[in-house]
Amino acid sequence: MLKLVKYFILGAISTTALILTSPGVWALPLSPGDRLRLFIPGEEDLPNNERFSATYEVNLDGKLNIPYLEPFSAAGQEISVVENQIKQALITGGFFRSQSLLLSLEIFEWAPIQVSVGGAVFYPGRVLINETESKGRELPVQIATLSGDYPPERYLSAAILAAGGVTPNANISQVRLLRGKQEQVLDLSGEFTGAPVQDVPLIAGDQIIVPELDSSRNELVRLSQITPETITVYLSNLTNPNPRNIQTNELPYGSRFSQAVVAANCLGGSSAVNAKRRALLVQTDRQTGEIKTFESQVEDLVKNSADLKVNPFLMPEDSVACYDSTVTNVNNVFNVIRDVLNPVRLLRDIFSN
Repeated sequence: MLKLVKYFILGAISTTALILTSPGVWALPLSPGDRLRLFIPGEEDLPNNERFSATYEVNLDGKLNIPYLEPFSAAGQEISVVENQIKQALITGGFFRSQSLLLSLEIFEWAPIQVSVGGAVFYPGRVLINETESKGRELPVQIATLSGDYPPERYLSAAILAAGGVTPNANISQVRLLRGKQEQVLDLSGEFTGAPVQDVPLIAGDQIIVPELDSSRNELVRLSQITPETITVYLSNLTNPNPRNIQTNELPYGSRFSQAVVAANCLGGSSAVNAKRRALLVQTDRQTGEIKTFESQVEDLVKNSADLKVNPFLMPEDSVACYDSTVTNVNNVFNVIRDVLNPVRLLRDIFSN
């Protein structure tokens, strides 16, 4: 038994030393909503209303309320600091003697938090991450005394993905993480190369900025922890285009113009039939609102599928239309797509029905 305890202590010391000496590692301070489990040995036989041992939650104002003690700030503090504050308050209040007080404060549940993500992501803004069902609010006290929690969705990569993922022109080697007056620059290139990545845990109020490059990087347009799994694309394949018949499809991120044409059933039949068909891709610049169009004969698109100028990557909410050049023209198709993406037109169509 003593040998086992010895190994446990040595292991704990080694782990602590590794954390403290690892360069660039940020600790994980508490946030509002985080739940902590306080345990003081010897209180097991006391009535529940006379125990300090319980599960506590950091309030919205960042303070922790413990019976008979003045509320004190916990948000932004590490667990070890809060544990020491509780210990000193219990001794100062005369509840325990310093030489006899043993207590343990451990994380019971990490809360959902709001952080800000900006720069080269598809949907910049505030995002809520680590949304999970509480594991202890409805449990009996004797079960809810379990402690420890691992929040896989409360990390930097999860926040970036919640903002839609990085765009092709993202500078993923210089991602900035701002926490109060502190700033850390992180290299996330390993998300695409397989090299180790420092995925930092986040707290409420963190700000993430993904810098932009002057040009796009094709190697970023694929599935990863910081890019979307699928994207929504609007497809139309009609001889007489009609906004009521345009459908939405989910395509894997990294798909190209030609794959949307296939998904819309625009390709098939003889060469003579394909030669009459044309395809139109409409993309909107998310910063400027500028609309870009790519038009090609379906047959040429298939033959030159490796050419990114002819067959570009699809982005979220792109529109693709196929039409017969002998029946309609590109202006008619473009007008239909523009109407479909107009929210006023959509609402009018809904209520007219």
